[in-house]
Amino acid sequence: MGFSRGGVAALYASVKRFQRMHGPAEQEFAAYIPFYPTCNTFRDDDEVVDKPIRLFHGSADNYAPVGPCRAYIGRLKAKGKNVQLTEYTGANHVFDWQALKMPVKLEKAQTTRNCQLAEAENGVIINAKTKQPFTYADSCVEYGPTIAYDEKASTEARKAIREFLSATLKPQ
Repeated sequence: MGFSRGGVAALYASVKRFQRMHGPAEQEFAAYIPFYPTCNTFRDDDEVVDKPIRLFHGSADNYAPVGPCRAYIGRLKAKGKNVQLTEYTGANHVFDWQALKMPVKLEKAQTTRNCQLAEAENGVIINAKTKQPFTYADSCVEYGPTIAYDEKASTEARKAIREFLSATLKPQ
Protein backbone atom coordinates (compact mmCIF):
# COMPACT_ATOMS: atom_id res chain seq x y z
CA MET A 1 0.00 0.00 0.00
CA GLY A 2 1.27 3.44 -0.86
CA PHE A 3 0.05 7.00 -1.23
CA SER A 4 0.83 9.48 -4.03
CA ARG A 5 4.43 8.74 -5.09
CA GLY A 6 4.32 5.82 -2.69
CA GLY A 7 1.20 4.80 -4.60
CA VAL A 8 3.30 4.76 -7.75
CA ALA A 9 5.73 2.41 -6.00
CA ALA A 10 2.86 0.20 -4.80
CA LEU A 11 1.36 0.10 -8.29
CA TYR A 12 4.53 -0.60 -10.21
CA ALA A 13 5.73 -3.16 -7.66
CA SER A 14 3.15 -5.39 -9.37
CA VAL A 15 4.90 -5.13 -12.75
CA LYS A 16 6.71 -8.39 -13.52
CA ARG A 17 9.73 -6.65 -15.04
CA PHE A 18 10.29 -4.60 -11.91
CA GLN A 19 9.82 -7.67 -9.73
CA ARG A 20 12.47 -9.55 -11.72
CA MET A 21 14.84 -6.57 -11.44
CA HIS A 22 14.34 -5.70 -7.78
CA GLY A 23 12.32 -8.32 -5.91
CA PRO A 24 13.40 -11.54 -4.24
CA ALA A 25 12.20 -14.41 -6.44
CA GLU A 26 10.85 -16.47 -3.55
CA GLN A 27 8.63 -13.71 -2.10
CA GLU A 28 5.76 -11.63 -3.39
CA PHE A 29 3.05 -9.42 -2.01
CA ALA A 30 -0.49 -10.74 -1.59
CA ALA A 31 -1.99 -7.59 -3.12
CA TYR A 32 -1.19 -4.08 -4.32
CA ILE A 33 -3.09 -1.03 -3.03
CA PRO A 34 -2.05 2.30 -4.56
CA PHE A 35 -3.76 5.54 -3.52
CA TYR A 36 -3.88 8.44 -6.01
CA PRO A 37 -0.72 7.57 -7.97
CA THR A 38 0.27 8.97 -11.31
CA CYS A 39 -0.23 6.23 -13.87
CA ASN A 40 2.50 7.08 -16.33
CA THR A 41 3.33 4.60 -19.03
CA PHE A 42 6.27 2.27 -18.62
CA ARG A 43 7.45 -0.46 -20.95
CA ASP A 44 5.69 -3.76 -20.29
CA ASP A 45 3.56 -2.19 -17.54
CA ASP A 46 0.61 -4.35 -18.55
CA GLU A 47 2.59 -7.47 -17.61
CA VAL A 48 1.68 -7.61 -13.93
CA VAL A 49 1.77 -10.46 -11.42
CA ASP A 50 -1.36 -12.49 -10.82
CA LYS A 51 -2.30 -10.76 -7.57
CA PRO A 52 -5.12 -8.29 -6.99
CA ILE A 53 -4.54 -4.59 -7.56
CA ARG A 54 -6.95 -2.12 -5.94
CA LEU A 55 -6.41 1.51 -6.88
CA PHE A 56 -8.15 4.38 -5.05
CA HIS A 57 -8.38 7.86 -6.58
CA GLY A 58 -10.35 11.09 -6.44
CA SER A 59 -12.10 12.45 -9.53
CA ALA A 60 -11.09 16.04 -8.67
CA ASP A 61 -7.39 15.23 -8.17
CA ASN A 62 -5.45 17.90 -10.08
CA TYR A 63 -2.07 16.83 -8.73
CA ALA A 64 -2.12 13.32 -10.22
CA PRO A 65 -5.30 13.17 -12.34
CA VAL A 66 -7.26 9.94 -12.45
CA GLY A 67 -7.61 9.82 -16.27
CA PRO A 68 -4.34 7.99 -16.98
CA CYS A 69 -5.18 5.52 -14.20
CA ARG A 70 -8.57 4.81 -15.79
CA ALA A 71 -6.80 4.03 -19.06
CA TYR A 72 -4.16 1.88 -17.36
CA ILE A 73 -6.69 -0.13 -15.35
CA GLY A 74 -8.71 -0.58 -18.54
CA ARG A 75 -5.66 -2.05 -20.28
CA LEU A 76 -5.06 -4.43 -17.38
CA LYS A 77 -8.71 -5.51 -17.30
CA ALA A 78 -8.58 -6.21 -21.03
CA LYS A 79 -5.75 -8.65 -20.27
CA GLY A 80 -7.90 -10.38 -17.65
CA LYS A 81 -6.05 -9.04 -14.63
CA ASN A 82 -7.65 -8.79 -11.18
CA VAL A 83 -7.73 -4.99 -10.97
CA GLN A 84 -10.20 -2.43 -9.75
CA LEU A 85 -10.23 1.36 -9.71
CA THR A 86 -12.39 2.97 -7.05
CA GLU A 87 -12.94 6.60 -7.96
CA TYR A 88 -14.41 9.04 -5.45
CA THR A 89 -16.48 11.80 -7.03
CA GLY A 90 -15.23 15.26 -6.09
CA ALA A 91 -12.30 13.99 -4.03
CA ASN A 92 -8.89 15.66 -4.34
CA HIS A 93 -5.34 14.43 -3.87
CA VAL A 94 -4.69 13.14 -0.31
CA PHE A 95 -8.45 12.83 0.27
CA ASP A 96 -7.75 10.55 3.25
CA TRP A 97 -5.56 12.99 5.23
CA GLN A 98 -7.76 14.04 8.14
CA ALA A 99 -5.41 16.81 9.29
CA LEU A 100 -6.42 18.88 6.26
CA LYS A 101 -9.43 20.74 7.60
CA MET A 102 -9.59 23.04 4.56
CA PRO A 103 -8.39 22.57 0.96
CA VAL A 104 -4.82 23.77 0.41
CA LYS A 105 -3.48 25.02 -2.92
CA LEU A 106 0.22 24.18 -3.10
CA GLU A 107 1.42 27.16 -5.12
CA LYS A 108 5.00 25.90 -5.53
CA ALA A 109 4.26 22.20 -5.95
CA GLN A 110 4.96 20.81 -9.39
CA THR A 111 2.56 18.50 -11.18
CA THR A 112 2.97 16.49 -14.36
CA ARG A 113 -0.81 16.45 -14.93
CA ASN A 114 -0.38 17.80 -18.47
CA CYS A 115 2.70 15.77 -19.34
CA GLN A 116 2.67 12.59 -21.36
CA LEU A 117 5.54 10.52 -20.07
CA ALA A 118 6.86 7.24 -21.38
CA GLU A 119 9.79 4.96 -20.74
CA ALA A 120 12.35 4.69 -23.52
CA GLU A 121 14.06 1.41 -24.35
CA ASN A 122 17.07 2.44 -22.26
CA GLY A 123 14.88 2.99 -19.19
CA VAL A 124 14.98 6.78 -19.35
CA ILE A 125 11.66 8.53 -18.73
CA ILE A 126 10.93 10.79 -21.68
CA ASN A 127 8.45 13.50 -22.50
CA ALA A 128 6.39 11.66 -25.12
CA LYS A 129 5.61 14.92 -26.93
CA THR A 130 9.23 16.07 -27.32
CA LYS A 131 10.86 12.60 -27.26
CA GLN A 132 13.50 14.12 -24.97
CA PRO A 133 14.39 12.99 -21.44
CA PHE A 134 11.79 14.38 -19.05
CA THR A 135 12.78 17.14 -16.63
CA TYR A 136 10.70 19.25 -14.29
CA ALA A 137 11.73 22.22 -16.46
CA ASP A 138 9.58 20.86 -19.33
CA SER A 139 6.82 23.21 -20.47
CA CYS A 140 4.14 20.63 -19.61
CA VAL A 141 4.95 20.84 -15.89
CA GLU A 142 2.49 23.01 -13.99
CA TYR A 143 2.23 24.42 -10.49
CA GLY A 144 -0.48 24.85 -7.91
CA PRO A 145 -2.36 21.60 -7.35
CA THR A 146 -4.90 21.39 -4.56
CA ILE A 147 -4.95 18.85 -1.76
CA ALA A 148 -8.00 18.34 0.42
CA TYR A 149 -9.54 15.91 2.88
CA ASP A 150 -12.84 14.31 1.90
CA GLU A 151 -14.53 12.61 4.84
CA LYS A 152 -16.92 10.51 2.74
CA ALA A 153 -14.20 9.27 0.38
CA SER A 154 -11.82 8.59 3.27
CA THR A 155 -14.43 6.61 5.22
CA GLU A 156 -15.44 4.60 2.16
CA ALA A 157 -11.82 3.86 1.25
CA ARG A 158 -10.98 2.64 4.76
CA LYS A 159 -14.02 0.37 4.72
CA ALA A 160 -13.16 -0.98 1.27
CA ILE A 161 -9.58 -1.73 2.31
CA ARG A 162 -10.63 -3.49 5.51
CA GLU A 163 -13.04 -5.69 3.54
CA PHE A 164 -10.54 -6.33 0.76
CA LEU A 165 -7.69 -7.25 3.11
CA SER A 166 -9.95 -9.45 5.25
CA ALA A 167 -10.99 -11.39 2.15
CA THR A 168 -7.53 -11.43 0.53
CA LEU A 169 -5.41 -12.32 3.55
CA LYS A 170 -7.55 -15.22 4.78
CA PRO A 171 -5.48 -18.29 5.66
CA GLN A 172 -5.54 -20.80 2.83
